[in-house]
Amino acid sequence: MRRNRARVRKSLNAEINVVSLIDVMMLLMIIFMITAPLLTGGVDVKLPKANVQAAAVNNPVMITVTRDGVVVLGNERIARDELPAALAALAARATGRTIYLKGDEGAPYGDVVQVLAMLRESGLPNVSLVVEPQSAR
Repeated sequence: MRRNRARVRKSLNAEINVVSLIDVMMLLMIIFMITAPLLTGGVDVKLPKANVQAAAVNNPVMITVTRDGVVVLGNERIARDELPAALAALAARATGRTIYLKGDEGAPYGDVVQVLAMLRESGLPNVSLVVEPQSAR
């Protein structure tokens, strides 16, 4: 004889378990907090300090002269003999834009002046020197 077993149905749990989603979100947040400072490009130079006001710049053209006298255009190192050709190419594509020249505080003054003269000879008259603002005393 067959017994009629009453089947007990369990009610469905319609809640979303968000604990694992929070763990993933926290992990991603930690990864972004660690990698965000590494995404800032450019060359690490110690800029001279001056009493100036900061200007907002979007999409700048940066040329950097390091302490060793190495010239960096954007993020690419340029040899001194290749610099005039690179600046001529820059002048062709950056007409009317301001060029920002960053010279390390310990860079020889002559190296910065030579790059500035090459910029002017290449037809890039709008050159601004980048300095670190002095802290308020």
